[in-house]
Amino acid sequence: MKVAVVGGTGDFGLALAQRLVEAGDRVVIGSRDAGRAREKASVAGASGGAANADAVQDVDLVVLAVKAEAALPTAEELADAIGATPVLSVASELRFTKTGVHPAAGDRSIAERTQELLHGPVVAGLHSLAASSLAGGKADGDALVCGDDAAAKELALQLAAKIVAGRALDAGPLSSSRALEGMTAVIVNLNRLYKGHAGVRIVGL
Repeated sequence: MKVAVVGGTGDFGLALAQRLVEAGDRVVIGSRDAGRAREKASVAGASGGAANADAVQDVDLVVLAVKAEAALPTAEELADAIGATPVLSVASELRFTKTGVHPAAGDRSIAERTQELLHGPVVAGLHSLAASSLAGGKADGDALVCGDDAAAKELALQLAAKIVAGRALDAGPLSSSRALEGMTAVIVNLNRLYKGHAGVRIVGL
């Protein structure tokens, strides 16, 4: 599979790129700064680095791995460049307060709003995985992926299966991304309270 990781110069994007390269995928790292993308591509062993609009050309899947606040502006900016290529949204919008970390207010996920901006299908997943969990190898636990387009979801599940020690599981339609994005807040709270690197493992399946 050939994958573009938009935001691949960040901690999560870079760790994801490294795991995919190890799994044998061709990875292109995208960034607003082409020079920085090439630098991080060398670190990850990726096949190349480029400005975002160039990185998303002729790939099988685009991973939108930018920070939550940049996800929608980046999707809108790259809509024509991405075209009909499937996109995997991994961002979670969180509110940090004195009482803990909360999911963002609102009734629609980042992934659902991203779908409104793009021409091709959007799937969501990997929300239970942190950069620190991926940095040293496959992340412990399972990865959950959801989406409305069966072919795009299958690509995302194939990707997810390569980066976790557990399973890549189909979590249903794109609307489930509301729960998956909210799960990130739960995991961050657990990590803060217990000083760990929490993940998710589904039992009984």
